[in-house]
Amino acid sequence: MGLIGDGHGRLLIGQRHAGTHMGGAWEFPGGKCAPGESARDALCRELDEELGIAVEHVEPLLDYVHEYPDRRVRLDVWLVHRYRGEPQAREGQRLRWVPVGELGESGLLSADQPILDALQNRKPVQATPQHRASRN
Repeated sequence: MGLIGDGHGRLLIGQRHAGTHMGGAWEFPGGKCAPGESARDALCRELDEELGIAVEHVEPLLDYVHEYPDRRVRLDVWLVHRYRGEPQAREGQRLRWVPVGELGESGLLSADQPILDALQNRKPVQATPQHRASRN
């Protein structure tokens, strides 16, 4: 999953679709690794599919396992320092930018608590989009 900042101290979160595991909860964008895919490659693919952005520079933050009553998930968490494009809800999910200090009250999944703990011990995420004018 990717922590995507807007340059104003906010991070992007998306709402899980109703009818899915933990539907209605909020989460950081990103998803599952395909067989044989690296965590970084999965992040880049997922952020393109979910948000339409091209990742340019990331840094690993955390890698941990979370146990839900009915499943176990491994989370590879990345700080997205630079990307191209403007995040859009390409899968119909709701998106919102939330100040880092308000993430604890935003309805995030319980699996994301270690991320909030790690963010408290770091300087703010300053990732911003890189807009490039196209030349014809």
